[in-house]
Amino acid sequence: MSAQKLMRERTKLDQTINQCRELDRDLNDTVELIQLAESDGDERLVTESGENLATIHARAEKLRIESLLSGEADGNDCYLEVHAGAGGTESQDWAEMLLRMYMRWIEAHGYRAEVIDENPGEEAGLKSATLIVKGPNAYGWLKTESGVHRLVRISPFDSQSRRHTSFASVAVYPVVDTEIDIKIEDKDLRIDTYRASGAGGQHVNRTDSAVRITHMPTGIVVQCQAERSQHKNRAAALSMLRSRLYELELSKQEAEKQAVYDAQTDIGWGHQIRSYVLHPYQMVKDLRTGVEKGDAQRVLDGDLDPFLSAALAQRVDGKRQNA
Repeated sequence: MSAQKLMRERTKLDQTINQCRELDRDLNDTVELIQLAESDGDERLVTESGENLATIHARAEKLRIESLLSGEADGNDCYLEVHAGAGGTESQDWAEMLLRMYMRWIEAHGYRAEVIDENPGEEAGLKSATLIVKGPNAYGWLKTESGVHRLVRISPFDSQSRRHTSFASVAVYPVVDTEIDIKIEDKDLRIDTYRASGAGGQHVNRTDSAVRITHMPTGIVVQCQAERSQHKNRAAALSMLRSRLYELELSKQEAEKQAVYDAQTDIGWGHQIRSYVLHPYQMVKDLRTGVEKGDAQRVLDGDLDPFLSAALAQRVDGKRQNA
């Protein structure tokens, strides 16, 4: 296992070095191109090269922020949970929209995602869902997404086409390396089994293969129904529980007051981190960093980098960034 960890670290360093070299090469090429264009009086080429410089600057800024992902678990894979707030079908549909948004971001960045648990709504949407996201710095990039997300829109479920406000919470916590010792006492656990709610074939529907584990001292609840075997679901749920307890300990060490499970206790106005408005105008605004984007649909299609970068920079540098 230590050899695998070392290889992952080497791969990560190689990627970073190659990205820096590529930036340096592109910057030098662009500067030379601008000099040639200016000497030839080619204004169009000067303008295009200036746009290339802006793109290079954005890439460099992203690498700068990635270099600051020095937290103990920032390089790890992570779990991402979405929970619908109060409001029935409205909030459940919003939870499914959020899950789609994150899936689009994951795909665009070459990460891999696997659904660990999914609890569909009665009429539409999702009551909750859990993903495991795999890739370099998955937790480091996504950790600032924990909190409540608010949607304002004309409801597609309202026959009178009225405006509705919906809430859903997101929780992100790292996958824990096996080398990290997280002690869990059997006496502290309540383990329940139930039938999987999804369409998983005859075996899943006929047996109580899904597993829910409650950690009594903290109140943390994890569940898994992705596997056909109750044994495998139990092992996966225990792994998730270890990760949740590890994240809780990290939060205490960093003196952060937003432990992941606390964000889920009141999915409403007081805990929101971002607002998505689709009516009467379009605007997505992060309430922590002040970053705003007018193309709400583009954000819902996975364009989250401006929000993630600003939130990370604020956490590391203590600066509020506007974009």
